[in-house]
Amino acid sequence: MELFNAGLDWYSLADKAIHGSKLSQKEGIAILEADDGELLPIMQAAFRVRHHFYGKKVKLNMIMNAKSGLCPEDCGYCSQSIVSTAPVSKYSMLDKESLLAGAREAISRKAGTYCIVASGKGPTDRELDQVIEAVQEITSTLPLKICACLGILKEDQARRLAEAGVHRYNHNLNTSKSNYPSITTTHTYDQRIETVKIAQSHGMSPCSGVIIGMGETNEEIVEMAYALRELDADSIPVNFLNPIPGTPLEGANRVSPIRALKVLALFRFICPSKEIRVAGGRELNLRSLQPLSLYAANSIFVGDYLTTEGQEVTADHQMIEDLGFEIEICALSAV
Repeated sequence: MELFNAGLDWYSLADKAIHGSKLSQKEGIAILEADDGELLPIMQAAFRVRHHFYGKKVKLNMIMNAKSGLCPEDCGYCSQSIVSTAPVSKYSMLDKESLLAGAREAISRKAGTYCIVASGKGPTDRELDQVIEAVQEITSTLPLKICACLGILKEDQARRLAEAGVHRYNHNLNTSKSNYPSITTTHTYDQRIETVKIAQSHGMSPCSGVIIGMGETNEEIVEMAYALRELDADSIPVNFLNPIPGTPLEGANRVSPIRALKVLALFRFICPSKEIRVAGGRELNLRSLQPLSLYAANSIFVGDYLTTEGQEVTADHQMIEDLGFEIEICALSAV
């Protein structure tokens, strides 16, 4: 390990990733445990991989909180869960016109992907009908990729969403299998894996990611990256915990900006050709180092998250321009 931390040839890891070879656990942990003085060489090597697959393009995604609160699950990180006392808006599934308005807003923000997200364990038939009706109109009128995130899916529900035109389905693993019982007890890690596979089997692009900062070890972070590589997730949102007051994890320590960047580099090395998205908590945890994140990641959310505020949209656009990068306006031609 001393050899790695004293100056591993990060470029050799980049070449390994570009050519499809899987990093060893030792190499993955070395990235996370590297001396902070190695940060810029690590990020430059990660950018070499990112540039190979995506050039300087940045994918923008926008979330619509289509159903808020009212959730029977006990996820410790979530302000919408049944165990949370955080003051959040609570409303049932938005109607078609509201979802269409959200899609138009996504276009105005230069987002290529519009994410329809609903709280709850899984959608009811009525909720599914509402989403499908909106998706059919959006896909017939606007150049947007549609991602749905509605919880645990049944086979028939996945089939109907795919037939309606949903391009991508998100269901995050969130943490490692071994850490999962300490975060959630009302559903299992295996149920999440199964939902990702069901969505994929019906032709929807699998989107699944993690939340960093929930007590996981370095070994578990590498384990998460391996799991997503094995799932062949096309899009991987990397969230950094926002410890919201009123949630069980309100007292958790924030992830430092340098550690967050090392995590993003790790995911780029282990899942080199995939969309790595800097997701929830990036503003709070990366702070002034946000621009560096795009040397490993190639995607961000623009605007607010589910119950927390994001960075002002024009600031994100300016950040991308200042880096010399380019926004991917239409995501429909890509995975």
